Amino acid sequence: MTSPLSLVGEASEATGLRPSFAARLRPVLIRLAAAIFVLWGAVTVTFIALSVLPGDRATIILNITSGQAIARTPAELTPINRAYGFDQPMVEQYARYIGGLLHGDFGTSYELQRPVAKIIGEQIGPTFTLAISALVLAWIFAVPWTLLTAGQGRRLGSFGSAAETITAGLPHYWVGILLLIVFAITLGWFPVIGGTSFMNTVLPTITLALPLAGFLGQSIRGEFDRTMREPFVLSARTRGMSAAGVRARHVLRHALIPAITLSGWAIGSLLSGAVLVETVFARPGLGSVLVSAVSDKDFPLVSGIVILNAFLYVVINLVVDLIYRLVDPRLRGTA
Repeated sequence: MTSPLSLVGEASEATGLRPSFAARLRPVLIRLAAAIFVLWGAVTVTFIALSVLPGDRATIILNITSGQAIARTPAELTPINRAYGFDQPMVEQYARYIGGLLHGDFGTSYELQRPVAKIIGEQIGPTFTLAISALVLAWIFAVPWTLLTAGQGRRLGSFGSAAETITAGLPHYWVGILLLIVFAITLGWFPVIGGTSFMNTVLPTITLALPLAGFLGQSIRGEFDRTMREPFVLSARTRGMSAAGVRARHVLRHALIPAITLSGWAIGSLLSGAVLVETVFARPGLGSVLVSAVSDKDFPLVSGIVILNAFLYVVINLVVDLIYRLVDPRLRGTA
């Protein structure tokens, strides 16, 4: 059965309406420029926020390195301000900050006295593994659930939609604590203290995957119900294809497109949510590092993690958007 998407592309080529290379390149450049602007905005907001926070940064550095939270004299603060450039005008500090980021320099951690980039590099592996595992599990939850409940009658469809709505609204910390109490503490099936092994990863992955599965299910269901009313579905049924075959082979393929786009947002959201989940399960990763950095006012480390999340979010969404345009011919040549 030829899909409507391929028919659109074939019709455009047959009528000579296929967009030129420049027309196809224009929306890509627009998306790229928008991504760069969003990333610059995130970096700028982060710099301003850290610059106007209460507390003298030189005093914070001295207190962290010495382990004594006491008042400091100007003679003690002057060398620190000079070494870190805090005595320079804000414009020069901002220019130096942007220049460092362009060269991969996120600064030096106040507490650990190590490059922020190295600290993040050591901790991003467990966090990224958790986020990707949760995304895969969310798809595993959402797709069969949609096939079982969508387009199967009003009652079953309403039940499936209500379950997705409730699941999508579950707070990560609440799900994590509940799973920890039931399956780790009460039943003893999983370790209480988190780690990076498979058994240590199961509960955090489920915690992140459940709400996301609700969002994906809602997205798939809406497109699934709309596609079920398309003429090619009736045509496939009249040719003798079973209802289950039409739903799985034709309808589902079209219904997944919005969820694919949503997955770009999901990865960025999962990276942010992993910070909270790692704290709940005492799991290694950027979560514990960020919590410690915030409590210790380690501004370079906090800003490094925030900027990294913004960068990954922008890049992933840009890639997903471009893939979406390759999959759907109707979007080629449009901004």
